[in-house]
Amino acid sequence: MSDIMRPIPFSNLMNWILSEYKSQGSIFGVSKLVRHDNGKALPMFKEKIESPYGPAAGPHTQLAQNLVAAYAAGSRFFELKTVQIMDGDELSKCVAKPCITADDECYNCEWSTELYVPQAFDEYVKGWFACKLLAKELGLGDPDGFVFNMSVGYDLKGIQSEKIDKYIEGMKDASGSAVWQECMDWALNNLDKFQNVDADYMKGISPKVSNSITESTLHGCPPDEIERIATYLITEKNLNTYVKCNPTLLGYEFARKTLDGLGFDYIAFDDHHFVEDLQWADAVPMFQRLMKLTAERGLEFGVKLTNTFPVDVKAGELPSEEMYMSGRSLYPLSLSLAGKLAKEFGGKLRISYSGGADYYNIRDLFNAGIWPITMATTVLKSGGYQRFSQIGNLLMDIDYGPWAGVDPAKVEGMVTAFASDNHYQKPMKPLPSRKTDKKVPLIDCFSAPCRNGCPIEQDIPAYLMRVNAGKFEEALEIITHRNALPFITGTICSHRCQDKCMRNSYEESVYIRTQKLKAAEGGFDALLPKLKPGAPVAGKKVAVIGGGPAGMSAAYFLGRSGVDVTVFERKDSLGGIVRHVIPAFRISDEAIDNDVKLMNAMGVKVELNTEVKDVQELFGKGYTHVILATGAWEKGSAGLEYGQEMNVIEFLENAKKNPGSLNLGKHVVVIGGGNTAMDAARAAKRIPGVESVSLVYRRTKRYMPADQEELEFALEDGVEFRELLAPVGVKDGVLTCHVMELGAPDASGRRSPVDTGKVAEVPADTVITAVGEKVDTALYTANGLEVDKRGKAVVNADTLESSVKNVFVIGDGMKGPGTVVEAIADATKAARAIENFDVDTYVDKNVNPDYQKPLSRRGDLCADCKSSSEIRCLGCATVCETCTEVCPNRANVAVAVPGMRQRQIIHVDGMCNECGNCGTFCPYDSRPYKDKFTLFWSEEDFQNSENQGFLKLDGTKTRVRLDGQVKEYDVADESCGLYDPLRRLICAVYDNYSYLLK
Repeated sequence: MSDIMRPIPFSNLMNWILSEYKSQGSIFGVSKLVRHDNGKALPMFKEKIESPYGPAAGPHTQLAQNLVAAYAAGSRFFELKTVQIMDGDELSKCVAKPCITADDECYNCEWSTELYVPQAFDEYVKGWFACKLLAKELGLGDPDGFVFNMSVGYDLKGIQSEKIDKYIEGMKDASGSAVWQECMDWALNNLDKFQNVDADYMKGISPKVSNSITESTLHGCPPDEIERIATYLITEKNLNTYVKCNPTLLGYEFARKTLDGLGFDYIAFDDHHFVEDLQWADAVPMFQRLMKLTAERGLEFGVKLTNTFPVDVKAGELPSEEMYMSGRSLYPLSLSLAGKLAKEFGGKLRISYSGGADYYNIRDLFNAGIWPITMATTVLKSGGYQRFSQIGNLLMDIDYGPWAGVDPAKVEGMVTAFASDNHYQKPMKPLPSRKTDKKVPLIDCFSAPCRNGCPIEQDIPAYLMRVNAGKFEEALEIITHRNALPFITGTICSHRCQDKCMRNSYEESVYIRTQKLKAAEGGFDALLPKLKPGAPVAGKKVAVIGGGPAGMSAAYFLGRSGVDVTVFERKDSLGGIVRHVIPAFRISDEAIDNDVKLMNAMGVKVELNTEVKDVQELFGKGYTHVILATGAWEKGSAGLEYGQEMNVIEFLENAKKNPGSLNLGKHVVVIGGGNTAMDAARAAKRIPGVESVSLVYRRTKRYMPADQEELEFALEDGVEFRELLAPVGVKDGVLTCHVMELGAPDASGRRSPVDTGKVAEVPADTVITAVGEKVDTALYTANGLEVDKRGKAVVNADTLESSVKNVFVIGDGMKGPGTVVEAIADATKAARAIENFDVDTYVDKNVNPDYQKPLSRRGDLCADCKSSSEIRCLGCATVCETCTEVCPNRANVAVAVPGMRQRQIIHVDGMCNECGNCGTFCPYDSRPYKDKFTLFWSEEDFQNSENQGFLKLDGTKTRVRLDGQVKEYDVADESCGLYDPLRRLICAVYDNYSYLLK
């Protein structure tokens, strides 16, 4: 079946490694190889490690290729995936699939190897032997400079069983095993494949794979059982021993308070694990006894911090009832436990760490004496194993002295710091989905999600490359082809593009909006004189009613196309809501004026202080088309049962034009949770005489519609957020509200407010209502336009033409309050319906001609994005390959196909256990492990899968499943009938990637 992993024989494994390295310079996709050539190493278990980090016991240490990939990326301490008496098919049936999602914090519902224990043993031995060969052959470091650490569970009886005992003894000395002989035989029979390895070296490779072990226990394991297991491993197996601890040692109240304080209040768990798990009072004396026991035998003892943290599945994250949390939400708990233990033991208890360790904290952990350090969550994200490469280079200059204890003061400093560190703070708003609504294609799946997230599909990678090169005029030329308002959108755009940016899975989005403004400011003076209207179009004359963002954009596009166009604006200047309502501290008149100049350059005529109410009158004056872009200026209401409320538009207009005329009193309340509400609250803070501004909303900040950055700006300005309050009425300077609470999450995780029956009062001299403005239905009905039940004009979805021929409705006036870029999208539709123009002129410029340039950025996190001069764009239109990076097993492979653009993705069925992680990070609404073209190794696996893919038969004859049909083709024959891009992809595998074939 598709979720059954088929271990690769050692001969195939080495053929893959050496062939890929020779042709591409990479090993299992890791191109940033880390070489330790300084001759330094840290002593560990009477062995040595050249670097104090590596993969944790989990998905990255299950198969031999995983271990090799981690080693190539600089890892030197490997915590092998846990083995237990229940294994193979029996265990696999207990693991719900998909079993991993690492979108932000990580969740999983698997806990030990899905292989049979003898298979796991073989994988670890093969990985050990391969790393020994590669260390010498490729000069990656000292062949004896890395350590494999076993992990076993979960009860003494199981660990003492013949199966697990044989595993432990074999890991201590693998020389008598069949797999060791397999590895040695292949190596000696293939000396010609090596330049730096000879027979004597191969024969000298130590079969002593591991002399250390980590005891992993299930939640609820009694303390005496934990100690019995550890004692057995120390006294009977003579192993350096770590005991893995659970975060539950901190107590329920501490864990709940800590996670709530960092914004992880939605993570659901109760206290039963805290009650049932090992208690602090039992743990401390146990560890003291075990420390003494190992010291008497010349062994090392320590604790492993921490196990993953069990939480409830509430929003369908995984197909199970309970799942295990790790990553940045686990870091505060694991680190707090480290601090508590360091203080209790005076730094003398050794701590092996794995609980949200990553690029941002690993140096501090090491400097505090906490090592070795293992990781899983960070390398499950985009960049994958190559995140290890960056960490390896970061740690090259560490102090290589022996472990001298844990520094309690340094750990305490780190514990204090995480409370204010953004890396461990959950944003107030849920992270937006990076997914598009498109299905991943079998071929050419690389695309820029930022473009797909943008309502006008701006050529973002194209202009980012030009800005990065200092070519601002060219960048602005590309921007203005689709975007008539580069200054306005460069300043206040809601930047949905950034929501989709793949950089979000590294640290934070590329600052696309900032770069757009940089291009606008840098290229404006050079580009403006070159702009001119298009060649005159006969027979078309367009009236645009409304000079806001939608109207200005429509006029710009029409003028550029050569259409005679006039804008009628009832106010004394263009800009609409942006000009007259949005506060000056958010956007300047100069920025708006620059966009007006761009529009004017296209020959647009403007009539200010002119209100048009009769469309037919315009037709009578010779206009052939009319575009209604009147905005949404009708007042909304909070529906207070009593008292007066001020409309937000009215307030913001006055606050911008004449703030001195406003007498709001000392206490102002803004009702609402959108961006306009944030504008109002911030503007009110600036009105003379106002002492406090409260923002009242019936849900929490997490569920407010406002953008994250607008919430942050409001908080910085001192706005008080009064969450979970539903306003009733205002009287005598007091706003009375019902107190709400969030109900149980629905299937999507959203929690609706529920009235508690309690009442709260908020000081309120003035109440401003910001709950959504309405469209002017009267204008439409007066002109004969059909409207829907909500009073909005009924339009053609593709052209935005109304029920009246040649009358179009765009912007906020069509669908209600929206964003500027949505208004531009509407304007584009209507303008193209009147006089079509090509929007794809610059699409090809999104692709970087230097494929290696964006590829070189993969895996590198930015230490300080706000201070960085690097744009950080990953160049997704040129190269994606995210699914290849985030797969622990390397089951998704990038293949170069002659004559085709960039590399194509092949999914290798036999290497996949359907963990699902690639589905989390694929920018499409797809699961690559199910939806990408799949290579099968056997007829059995081909039959047991529904994936579209192929199975090699004799020579170039190939069995292919495509669109539900199975046929056989000779792919060497160009006229065989198979879809040619797929035929060429298969041929590329046969000709240049034969090592993929088992």
